Amino acid sequence: MDPLHGITLERIVTELVEEFGFERLGKLIPINCFIHEPSIKSSLKFLRKTPWARAKVEDLYINRIVNIRNSG
Repeated sequence: MDPLHGITLERIVTELVEEFGFERLGKLIPINCFIHEPSIKSSLKFLRKTPWARAKVEDLYINRIVNIRNSG
């Protein structure tokens, strides 16, 4: 089963920002869209065009948010 089934990239980024904030997110995944003038909109634009970065964000979401929900 795909843990990301039915979850949009916008929801993933929004929940990660709510959980960590852009500053910590930029330290966990050091990509410019989280470090320099970050916003949800600019992050989504970058991540939709950059598969390797999107994969890192999705992995963090699965490891930090989905797994925590499923274990609780």
